[in-house]
Amino acid sequence: MSGRPETGSMLAMAERAEATGFDSVWIGDSITARPRHEPLTLLAAVAARTRRVRLGTAVLLPALRNPVVLAHVVGTLDRVAEGRVILGVGIAADTPAIRKEFEAVGVPFERRVGRFLEMLEICRALWTRDHVSFSGKHFALHDVTVEPKPHRPGGPPIWIGGSGPTALREAARFDAWFPTGPSVEFFAEHFPKIRAAARAAGRKPEDVTGAAYVTLALDANPTAAEQRLHRFLETYYAAPARTLLARQACYAGPIDGCVEWLQRWVDAGARHINLRFAGGDQLAQVDEAASRLLPRLKRG
Repeated sequence: MSGRPETGSMLAMAERAEATGFDSVWIGDSITARPRHEPLTLLAAVAARTRRVRLGTAVLLPALRNPVVLAHVVGTLDRVAEGRVILGVGIAADTPAIRKEFEAVGVPFERRVGRFLEMLEICRALWTRDHVSFSGKHFALHDVTVEPKPHRPGGPPIWIGGSGPTALREAARFDAWFPTGPSVEFFAEHFPKIRAAARAAGRKPEDVTGAAYVTLALDANPTAAEQRLHRFLETYYAAPARTLLARQACYAGPIDGCVEWLQRWVDAGARHINLRFAGGDQLAQVDEAASRLLPRLKRG
């Protein structure tokens, strides 16, 4: 949205996604590191403009927030959306811009993992019961009740983003593993381990959904597609494309090749794939993916 703060085109894109058959609409999170609207506020507007699609954060950084306030906002959003919210969450990558973001909101970057885990525990408690007390390393609550409780009993499903050690270790306790990459081979290697960990903890392996966040630049001309992808990544992240491609799952090229590439994710166990389009005409790419890409994927 850099230089284009209007929300009309984003809401129109959400409506188009629902109309063309997509299952969900997602919004990222960044307060200062990258130009973005506040995700939970914008999702409330999307909720009012749609009826069927699920609404997710890809991904929210809980450590930047207060747990009681976050539980309240998410509970309200899930009421507005009538139970369609998915809370995708992440720990936060170690980049200069994100470190500066933590500094700007007064949160020590080195404490982000502990805050992240305690916040999810507190939110789940506040969504489930009244008179919550909690004593942790980072937060303490005494006899706290938050209303409204979310529309969905127990609160929205929590999807853990990331491919680092903490995400891999904790994903088995939540509803989905939702990495941005770096590759389908990485996903195929680690997703069975996460499900095995869920089984060892007494859960059904299928209770943990496999999901993937991928970036696409679709063009019949592979060179033009690659150039657009690199330009998008470098503009968005202020880092070399080669560095970003090493840690994010991306495809640039014709539709046929993209079908084959995405099918590998499905075959590896991904049951939800979040498509981010790299620049260009966003609405046209939504239409193209809905008509020429998604119908050709074979469900696992």
